[in-house]
Amino acid sequence: MRIRVAQPDDAPGVVALRTLVYPYLVRGVESTRKMLAEPPPEEGWTAFVAEVDAQVVGWVSAQRAGWTSTPDFGELNLLHVHPEHRRRGVGTALLTVATDHLRPLGIRRVRAMVLPDGLPFARRHGYEPSREVRYSALELNTTPALPEPPPGVRLRPIADLDPRLLYEADVAAAADEPGDVPVDAISYESWQYDVWNSLGLDKASSTVVEVDGEIAAFSLVKRDGDRMWSDFTGTVPAYRGRGLARLAKTAALHRAAADGVRTAYTSNDEANGPMLAINTRLGYRPVAAQWTCLADLT
Repeated sequence: MRIRVAQPDDAPGVVALRTLVYPYLVRGVESTRKMLAEPPPEEGWTAFVAEVDAQVVGWVSAQRAGWTSTPDFGELNLLHVHPEHRRRGVGTALLTVATDHLRPLGIRRVRAMVLPDGLPFARRHGYEPSREVRYSALELNTTPALPEPPPGVRLRPIADLDPRLLYEADVAAAADEPGDVPVDAISYESWQYDVWNSLGLDKASSTVVEVDGEIAAFSLVKRDGDRMWSDFTGTVPAYRGRGLARLAKTAALHRAAADGVRTAYTSNDEANGPMLAINTRLGYRPVAAQWTCLADLT
């Protein structure tokens, strides 16, 4: 077994491994290759792979969480190991190298996403479960009818927008999202990298709802072939309670389906009742769950 920093040419192997372990996540090979070649702007982002006989059998990325005002907070993203290589120390080796990467950055508290069957491993290494995140899927041949927008309300693809206006709406909608720490420090540079300039962003399907010319709600679509991920659906606080998030998401699903998407995936914090209710009404079915787990670095 060899643990090393991930390289752009690892992208096909990384995606194949992720598809095996997390079939409901959506990020294509070229998007992954770009992420490895041009890392996110957050301080210290690095990814590591575990390699056995020239095959990628494990992955983890680590970074300072630049999107929150919570000090010294970091993330371990998608630590996972090929099922045939588990219980051989691969996960522990990846966790160790990722943690050793975070310490010099001054990180003192870390969050990781963990599958239910990985919770014993997480607890052994000092991570305690915090919040459940639910994953759902929708076959787009069953998408509900798109209602007619009420007077003064307009549906537009984000391709028509000034990205700065969408950024401002995204920041406003995300500020009170349920989670372990607030999402309240997203820089425009970071947002551009993660959202607007993402190779997977479908700007024709992603939809905003405008009320009297102002962005009130939106639903973002990231795509890989005939699969899509609802990256974020949100409503600016002043416009909540009018059904605009459901309208935005329904329109985005219709546009994606018309362009060949067959399956849509999404995730929600267990406490996000309004969005869970919208997804239920749209016909999403549960497919998986993960837990956020927190640990203090010593």
